This record gives sequence, structure tokens and C-alpha cells, in this order.
Amino acid sequence: RLASEGVKLENYYIQPICSPSRCQLMTGRYQIRYGLQHSVITSDRPHGLPLDEVTLPQKLRENGYRSYIVGKWHLGFFRKEYMPLQRGFDRFYGYLTGGEDYWTHRRPNGYARDPSAFHGLDLRDQDKPVLDQNGTYSTHLFAQKAIEFILSHERSKPMFLYLPFQAVHSPLEAPTKYVEKYKDVTHPLIKIYAAMVTAMDEAVGNVTDALKRTGLWDNTVLIFSTDNGARENAGSNWPLRGWKNTLWEGGVRGVGFVNSKLLRKGNRKSDALIHISDWFPTLLRISRSVSNGTKPLDGFDIWDTISTGTPSPRKEILHNIDPLHRKTASSSFNLLYDDIFNISVYAAIRSGDWKLLTGDQGHGGWKDSDTSGSKFEYAVDPPTKHLWLFNIRNDPQERSDLSDRYPDVVQELLQKLAAYNKTALPPFWPSRDPRANPALHGDLFGPWL
Repeated sequence: RLASEGVKLENYYIQPICSPSRCQLMTGRYQIRYGLQHSVITSDRPHGLPLDEVTLPQKLRENGYRSYIVGKWHLGFFRKEYMPLQRGFDRFYGYLTGGEDYWTHRRPNGYARDPSAFHGLDLRDQDKPVLDQNGTYSTHLFAQKAIEFILSHERSKPMFLYLPFQAVHSPLEAPTKYVEKYKDVTHPLIKIYAAMVTAMDEAVGNVTDALKRTGLWDNTVLIFSTDNGARENAGSNWPLRGWKNTLWEGGVRGVGFVNSKLLRKGNRKSDALIHISDWFPTLLRISRSVSNGTKPLDGFDIWDTISTGTPSPRKEILHNIDPLHRKTASSSFNLLYDDIFNISVYAAIRSGDWKLLTGDQGHGGWKDSDTSGSKFEYAVDPPTKHLWLFNIRNDPQERSDLSDRYPDVVQELLQKLAAYNKTALPPFWPSRDPRANPALHGDLFGPWL
């Protein structure tokens, strides 16, 4: 109901994995600007969102806001300075790493296969470990804590509540009462996935009800966003190609909506081009804050686009440029464009209706939304192929590669990639650090340097 009564974002883009989406939400800047264009921030490497990047709650604090985070951080914690309370948040209840068990709040979960993975508890209230919630499902726990923050919030101050649920990240776990709602679903993973979505939907409703009971809803803007596409073996991005951790549309085109009494035109769908980095300047505008003191933003203020339906100021999106991603074997095709951009590098860009991908993108494919979970259609591309061009407006499923037909468009988009690449910091991907092992820190994931 929240989505249908608000504005559904039908042309909304995020990043294909967790940390990059969160980085761009928190800074309004592409990940190439601060060296986080490769993979995610891990629990055993000394890296994180650089401290010279100004975060959204830091800017809101300048305007009198109290900021709360409940749920997943995943922006680094190897030093205390990288923790949520040091990055602008006043209250933190949640976990620091990328994923954990929904019930025990430990990682790795029981399905992990990496024998070298560090084991430990990852649940905190402020900077203290939470030891009494083993057995409480995280979706319920985080909704409960968010409601507590809402009820205890000092009404004289404006509030920013960031509620990144663990759901529906792996491992796939859900309470029995939700799983039983999907008895007719035959595929076991899809059954649990659907149950997890239902539990999260209920939790969002409970948080929204708390805002209404306290009278805060009348002046609230609710933004719902995923952080990446569904995985290959659970959920579905149908009819889009690809899944999480790919730059195909199924990995980067996301679910999102906005609901608020402040919207001038609700109950509609928006086809405006919007990216997750746009929330930073948009929320500054809504909160009457200013961007002074930030580095140059890649995000756009899209409040008028959402509220009244004006055209989006955004015309292109850099999906990523990752020189550390595995490269494809060279071929004679490189000679056509090597003087512009190395097309064996993993990258993608959207400009207008055109989308260009380079490098080893994997074959991708299309997973039917059938609940059996067994209907896959895999793309067939030669192993030496590492350049694709699609008209996304006409071909959102990315089935008709037009790179041979429109070499001028290919050249133009490669020039754009090259220009972005000149502004990129080198990817920062440090080695694993054995000092991160929670066994050395009271069985708790946290700062180790």
C-alpha cells in the first residue's frame, strides 16, 4: 500500500552489491572517487569508507538533526573512527559486517563454506555487544529497535532514521509462521525468500504505524530502496538479465518507492532516471541543509522529479569501472577502441537510452519468475566477447547487442568511461589481516587497529 499510494520508481538504479550502494547513499558520490570500486568492504581487511568523505548524517547534524541507524552498516570498522557513531549517527543498533545468521547474530552463518572465515558475534547497541538476543529474528529485532527510537525521539529536533534491514540477504532464514503462508511454493529457497519478504513488509508497516501514532508521519518522507538485485538462486529479477554482483540490469536496476504527505503528486509510477547517489542531495534539499563542505557530488537533487513529476536532471549513470576484476582474454576486436578505453576492463555506463558494458561480464541470463525456480535461460556469447551496447529503453532485457551497428555510439560511451577513469582513485584492496579475528577480541567483530 505504501508503494501504490506513493511514487514507484520504475527507472531506479543502485549498485550490484552491498557496500558500494551504501557508500553512494551516504556520500552522493560514485565509488571510483574513493577507491572502493572493487568488491565489498570485508570483515578481515583494513578498509572502509574513507574518513575524508562527508556522510549524510554528518551534514544533517549541522542542521540540528538527530540520526539513528538500525541494522546493517557494512562501511568499515577496522578502526573506531570508521564506526557509525563516528560517522555522524547519534544512535546505532545493529551489525557491522555484510551478513550473519538471522537468529544467533553470528557470522559466518551455518551455510558458509570458507574454512578460513573468522567466527564471532556481530550485534551492537552503540559500541557495546548485545548478548541477550540469541534466538530473536533480526527483522523483528530491528523493527522493534527502530520503533523504540521513534517513541523516545525528542520532538523538538528533526530526525533521520536509517533502517537497513538484514532481509533479504543470505542466509535464507525465516520464522515458520511466514514460511507456512507459502505452502504451495514448491522450490524451498523461493518459499523461504518469499517468507522473508513478507516478514520485512510487516516490519515496515509496524515502523510506519509508529510514525503515525506519534504524529511524525505528517512531516516524514519515507524512501524504500534495495541495495542490489536478487541472487541467482533465490528471488527473481525477471524479466531483466542478470542478478546480484553483475552489471546487467538485473544486478543494478532496483526496487524503490517514496511515500510522503509532502508529495504533490502521489499514487503514480515514475519513469525518471534516478540513482542511489541522488538521495544525498535530495535529502539535503528536503531537510533545508546545504552541501557546503562536501566534495563534488555525482548525485542530483530529484525531489521535484519525485514530488511533481518534472523531468529528471540525471542523464547518465556510471555503473562502475573496476580494473581489479578479472579481465577477458585479448582479441583483435580490442584494436578498434584500445586508444580510447581498454575494453577488457570490467565497466558499464548508462547514457540516455544507451548502455555500454565492457570486460568479463559473465554470460548472465534470465530467470523466470515461476515459483519452481527452475526456469533459466542463459545467454550465449563467445568467450572472447567483452563489449555490448544496448538501447535500454527499447530493450530493457538486454537481448539485442547493437555494438556492431552503432560504432559511433560505442566510441562516445567509451570516451565517457575514459573521462571518468581519469578521475578515479586506484582501487584500495588490502590483504587480509589476521588481527581482525574476533577470537582476539572477546568473540566480537569490531575495530582491531
